[in-house]
Amino acid sequence: MKPFLPILLFAMISISPVHAQKKDAFKSELYLGVGGGVMSAGMDFMPTIQQSFMMGMHGGLSAKVITEKHLGLIAEVNYSKRGWTEEFDPGNDFSYSRTLNYLEIPVLTHIYFGKKLRFIVNAGPQISILLNDEQAMSQALADDIAEKQSADPEAPIGGQYSPSDALRKFDYGLTGGIGLELKTGRGILNLEGRYYFGLGDLFVFESRNSPNAYFSRSAHRLIEAKLTYYIQIR
Repeated sequence: MKPFLPILLFAMISISPVHAQKKDAFKSELYLGVGGGVMSAGMDFMPTIQQSFMMGMHGGLSAKVITEKHLGLIAEVNYSKRGWTEEFDPGNDFSYSRTLNYLEIPVLTHIYFGKKLRFIVNAGPQISILLNDEQAMSQALADDIAEKQSADPEAPIGGQYSPSDALRKFDYGLTGGIGLELKTGRGILNLEGRYYFGLGDLFVFESRNSPNAYFSRSAHRLIEAKLTYYIQIR
């Protein structure tokens, strides 16, 4: 161990001028922001069901650190309303929609080009926690489901009608976006479009081969538009 100490000291002395040059060339920047926007939410179901995208909203707090020129990191804590609306054949009185409220935490690599007006690219993983959900079902559909269950209690119905305890509380996936950033003397304004690709399944079953495993795939798909205002604090 003793010979290691002089070698470490020599290495630190050798790289310190290089580190000082880099530090003088670029100083890191730290921003705090608040933002929000709208989203078009839907689900990737397998087997598929007829559905239309649901308009939702999302918003929260952001922290952005620029570690070097053209590169940084963004961490956010957002509240979002996702879900889907099922479509039925015309001529009946069926209607169904489900709203899912999440706490989202994306951690994104931030790349930018330009000076005052910048082109930005953000990409990285995202985890989400399901807070609660709401179902809206027409009486005609509720009566139809009850009638089918009475006729054959063993027959599985669509998993989209499952109770809340069948929902997975933890979601994860990948998100990425592009947009524009306007840097002013009072702060930074970001306008961005994002896409979220869910990797986890919403519905939980003991086994994909069990009789109740109606969906082999039930993942979120989100198209988002977000406006964020940042203030530099360092």
